[in-house]
Amino acid sequence: MITLKPAMGAAFRLLGIALIASATVSCARSDGTSAVAPATAATPGPATIDIVRVVEQPLDVELSLPGELTAYQMVAIYPRVTGFVKSVAVDRGSRVRAGDVLAILEAPELVAQRSEAESKLQSAEAQLAVARARADADTSTFARLKAASATPGVVAGNDVVVAEKTADASQSQIISAQQTVEASRQALNAIRDVEGYLRVTAPFAGVVTERNVHPGALVGPSSAAAASVPLLRLVENTRLRLVVPIPESYTSELKAGTQIPFSVAAYPGQSFTGKVARIAQAVDVSTRTMAVEVDVTNNDGRLAPGTFCQVRWPVRRSRPSLFVPSTSVATTTDRTFVIRVRGGKTEWVDVRTGLTSGPLVEVFGDLSAGDEVAARGTDELRPGTDVRSRESKPAA
Repeated sequence: MITLKPAMGAAFRLLGIALIASATVSCARSDGTSAVAPATAATPGPATIDIVRVVEQPLDVELSLPGELTAYQMVAIYPRVTGFVKSVAVDRGSRVRAGDVLAILEAPELVAQRSEAESKLQSAEAQLAVARARADADTSTFARLKAASATPGVVAGNDVVVAEKTADASQSQIISAQQTVEASRQALNAIRDVEGYLRVTAPFAGVVTERNVHPGALVGPSSAAAASVPLLRLVENTRLRLVVPIPESYTSELKAGTQIPFSVAAYPGQSFTGKVARIAQAVDVSTRTMAVEVDVTNNDGRLAPGTFCQVRWPVRRSRPSLFVPSTSVATTTDRTFVIRVRGGKTEWVDVRTGLTSGPLVEVFGDLSAGDEVAARGTDELRPGTDVRSRESKPAA
């Protein structure tokens, strides 16, 4: 027989009580009743998100656009008559004034043609003189016969009529001779004009940028080389045209007279300006841009035609635009939107973005100034979600 000590017996009694209590709780849970009230689970409230307000302000930003400087005037000079190059007075880089002689051609056959035309003119003038003398004589004869016919029987009436017709014919001969003289004079002037083409002159002031002929070369409008290669190329570079293709989206507020700054790689750190002078008023369908020409003064000749430029083009709207922080705009594969908060619930508002002004981005959509939108746009925050708003500091 085993005898338990008092302390050990008390321990076994406590263990038994614990086991009985555990079994009781287990049984209570299995039949759906419990002697002990269970603890209540904490229910989470609406999530708190940072919101910002849609702001309305004027848009005034500058776009960086490419541009190209071109000559204000440029001409390829071709020969207008066939001849040999006698001399060339200019070379590449020469500065000329309007009317300066650039080259002289020679064509001996034109001298012979001019002599022939002068001879024909002299002959026509001599014939005119003969016709006038004959007309004067015939007119005088008619006048005498008419006076004599006043006395009956002195002159036959038929002789007076013949004299009158002869005088009229003589006047017609004068008119014909005058027309012949005028035709001969025009022919001579035409040859002289052609001779004038032997002196190639500058149509305007500028600089020669290309020379392709030397003395002794045969040139002419019928020459195969002349069809593609000019004698000289002349450009006016004291004024330049800066051609800027403006994207279609930014053409609504184009105005002539606007000052446009630009820079060129040849002068890093320096800025030049020009004034909007001509607007194409038509969009190029291949590039979706509108060409705008800016007049640039270039009296010192520092800028050269053909130079690539980086243009700082100002963009303004006729009315204020709506802006939100760029972080508020969310983009998925099928839509771009911001999350507006109204009455503690979220809703997605489709928008179209425009230009960026600092941390803000221009938006177009069903928004109004003062609307509350989530500071961070994400598709994880679904429409209709209950949220608590916490206004964050607006972007500057």
